Amino acid sequence: MKPSIIKAGISTTVTAAVTATLAGLFPVAATAAPAAPGMAGKLAGKTVFLDPGHQGSNHSEDLGRQVNNGRGGTKDCQTTGMTSVNGVPEHTITWNVAQLVKTSLESIGAQVVLSRQDDSGWGGCVDERARAANQSGADVAVSIHADSAPPNLRGFHLIVPALPVPDPKVDQVQSGPGLAVTKAVRDAYLQAGFPAATYAGVQDGLQTRSDIAGPALTAVPNVFLEMGNGANAEDAALLESPDGQLKHAIAVTTGVVSYLLGTSPATNGSATDRPASAPAQSAPAETVPAQSVPGQQSVPAQQSAPARSAPYGSPEDNGSPENGTLEDVPNGSMPSPNGSVPQAQALPGTVDPSTPGGQSNLGFDQGTQASPGSRLTPNSPSTPGTYALPGTYTLPDGPSTPGTQSTPDYRSNSETRTLGVLANTVLEMLMPLARTLGMDDTMITAELINLAYTLASTLFGPAK
Repeated sequence: MKPSIIKAGISTTVTAAVTATLAGLFPVAATAAPAAPGMAGKLAGKTVFLDPGHQGSNHSEDLGRQVNNGRGGTKDCQTTGMTSVNGVPEHTITWNVAQLVKTSLESIGAQVVLSRQDDSGWGGCVDERARAANQSGADVAVSIHADSAPPNLRGFHLIVPALPVPDPKVDQVQSGPGLAVTKAVRDAYLQAGFPAATYAGVQDGLQTRSDIAGPALTAVPNVFLEMGNGANAEDAALLESPDGQLKHAIAVTTGVVSYLLGTSPATNGSATDRPASAPAQSAPAETVPAQSVPGQQSVPAQQSAPARSAPYGSPEDNGSPENGTLEDVPNGSMPSPNGSVPQAQALPGTVDPSTPGGQSNLGFDQGTQASPGSRLTPNSPSTPGTYALPGTYTLPDGPSTPGTQSTPDYRSNSETRTLGVLANTVLEMLMPLARTLGMDDTMITAELINLAYTLASTLFGPAK
């Protein structure tokens, strides 16, 4: 049998399994519909520049070399970034999240340009990344970071540049559309259940700063995100885990898509102060009522000191976000295996009080152990040599093209059933994005299911 047929069979098996459980997930029966006209092309013609902050250690660059700070002065070329309480480097966290955002945006038709091409080597100085964003022709640039603050503090925030910015074009862009897309991502984070930070002058999820070079050098609408505090055990649990990283990625994607389509992701938080230059918004869709799942596991809040020496908030702080700005970059259905239908493990909007940030567990066995930041192999027996390196993702085979999804190789029936459970849970996590795309709880497109399958495959890892 040809690989393409095998892959299609697995995909339709998962789709059938996911579809079979939809009626139990939402208030009314939901069905998988054929692809909505143009869903895969919703963002056709749009380009998003993704900047996973910082870089790997395999380089000989001088991080302290002085570069343009966008305000008539200079600053360090880069920093190493923070290391979370359980030892996962910021550059790996941001890389993993960026890969998931890239996959999601490309499934909707966007062209995605990355500031760095791997998580091992050099990624460019702050001014080089901003220049790359400007030259990419992007409609939006998103710089992804994680903060390092005292361990008793938590929450996400977005950095906006102190105005005015010396460059008139940058000032115009960041004071208008840049602020609009920043608030759209903020609103999506609030909707996803992430708490906004309240430290270091953050107000309503936004922090105004004049010491960050990226936003002052970027002439396209810029989002500068701090996903959470890596020194805080609750935030770190989300930043380090595959399902937590996926939750972050979906929130980022939802916010960016809502801005580009002129819709609103917000059901809570301050979403009414969008500037006049932002795209027109439509009324937010009704949120699916939160549901609980018996036995949903929680993530332990391990406490240890973060690996950092510079005082929090200092310009020399390796966790400073400023150095992660933008490097030049040149269908028939099949029955579920064994007649079983996988059941959902977590539901959108579910908030387990013992789980940081309402983090959902994507069907992993309670006994499963893995290093922080690594991809887990859910609900499957362990086999020597089958685990991925900590902090890494292996994306499904094949190149990523806007509007298309690649799929992993053949898996066993048990693996396929497990993947169906994960895809089902990921599908629920994708519902805010689905509403932003104009869907509702009663009609889920095959394309959305395919995206859920692809993201679940990313977490599940390649077939062995």
